[in-house]
Amino acid sequence: MRLLNALRTVERTVLIGLFLLMVFLYTSSVVTREIGGSFASRFAWIEEAVRMMNLFLVFLALGLALERGKHVGITSMRDRLPAPMLALLLKVIDLVGLCMSLYVAWLALDLVQFVLRSGQRSPTLGVPMGYIYLAPVLGFLLLALRYGLSLLGLIDRYQEASA
Repeated sequence: MRLLNALRTVERTVLIGLFLLMVFLYTSSVVTREIGGSFASRFAWIEEAVRMMNLFLVFLALGLALERGKHVGITSMRDRLPAPMLALLLKVIDLVGLCMSLYVAWLALDLVQFVLRSGQRSPTLGVPMGYIYLAPVLGFLLLALRYGLSLLGLIDRYQEASA
């Protein structure tokens, strides 16, 4: 559990840092456009950087959102099931979620390799596009980790959703 707590801390720190950096960059971009004149054209890269950071922000938050019960779910049937059936259903949901998350991460990794081989780069930053496609790989691996931990009973991701 110490490793999981450390992972949570790292995830939160990265997410907060990314969000604050996005706000700072976008605000400075707006201010620069208003008062900068031709000088503002040097900061065209900011919008692309913020878009890339937003992708990572969304995908890196998948695991934490699942663990806290913040993903959209319809609980009307789940709330009416008897305890033994509910326990089985929750395990099936976790197993299917684990398998799907690992499959999507694997597909995304395949896409990363394909795009890296193509040599495609982002227009203003010149970053290899394959690095940007790492966001879904990381996000779905973090999601799979949470599904796996829930399946093994190491975390109770349903407690927060019903509270």
